[in-house]
Amino acid sequence: MDMKGESAITPSLGHEAALGEQRQPLLENQPLSEKPTKTPAQKALRKTFKISGHLSNLLPTGSVLAFQILSPAFTHEGKCRTLTSQTLTLTLISLCGASCFLLCLTDSFRDERGKVRYGLATFRGLWIMDGCASVPPGEEEKYRLRLVDFFHALLSIVVFIAVALFDQNVVRCFVPNPSEEAQELLATLPIVVGVLCSLLFVAFPTKRHGIGFPLSQQ
Repeated sequence: MDMKGESAITPSLGHEAALGEQRQPLLENQPLSEKPTKTPAQKALRKTFKISGHLSNLLPTGSVLAFQILSPAFTHEGKCRTLTSQTLTLTLISLCGASCFLLCLTDSFRDERGKVRYGLATFRGLWIMDGCASVPPGEEEKYRLRLVDFFHALLSIVVFIAVALFDQNVVRCFVPNPSEEAQELLATLPIVVGVLCSLLFVAFPTKRHGIGFPLSQQ
């Protein structure tokens, strides 16, 4: 009975192998799906979003997120029909830029329980916002306000303006029908500003971990 069972199994395995060999060329001969070709406008838009994302990494998360959420509503998706819409959009940009400036002057530390505490850097040290903790002894000098902090705060405003210029709703709100020269300027200027500010951020680094920035492990 064993010999018969083996002889019965062997042809079935050989038949399955033959079917597999017959099916494989059919799969290989199938044409591969080609990637859809993108238009120049789609490529430019994708590049714009990519660069805007890189620039946003240099800014406080909350300020950029608030601007990206409120921008379509304030600009009516780029259709500012009245002076009020343009005024509100300018107010939004100003407030978000001011928040970028102030948040660059904040810092954080971990207290004895490991909880993150935030404060505003001053010339005397770190002013704790909730007032329930204090800076560890001997580290007051570390959190004092310095000239490089103002430099980073000013750069953050410039970078935020570059991010705002990448927003098509803002551009269409103030320049609904730009000329070719204006289009080239609006496409090139934010990139140049972003690259220069990125180099300056690298050349003059900061050790602060304020509100909206990555936390320190210490």
